[in-house]
Amino acid sequence: MRTISLIIVHCSGIKPEQRSSALQIDRWHRKLGWNGIGYHYVVRRNGTIEKGRPESVAGAHCREHNKHSIGVCYEGGLDAQGHPADTRTDAQKQALKKLMNELKQRYPRALVLGHHDLNRYKPCPCFDAKAEYGGRDD
Repeated sequence: MRTISLIIVHCSGIKPEQRSSALQIDRWHRKLGWNGIGYHYVVRRNGTIEKGRPESVAGAHCREHNKHSIGVCYEGGLDAQGHPADTRTDAQKQALKKLMNELKQRYPRALVLGHHDLNRYKPCPCFDAKAEYGGRDD
């Protein structure tokens, strides 16, 4: 079993009229030459939580942190003009909170961060995941 010290929240970087299911992201990542979707979970606009990589397998979502993290991606992150924005629907917010609570139960020492907290050049996930999901439960 991997030791998980981070739960990293991402956005898929798409506009409101676009879609990004786990299957679509898997296809995008394979086109990049990866061996499949880099995230462990994808939260759709309607609140559906889709599985990506198994938690037992290292992700491909945050360079230098994949070995010890779980990657969660929400569908969205750009406004209609293509600018970074917190586009989470109410259903996504509820599903993300539920998923974060479940992950924090399984990995109680893990710190919740946004991708931008580890890569300051990316606005992803376009909100403060650390503040919203409470960081580490000690």
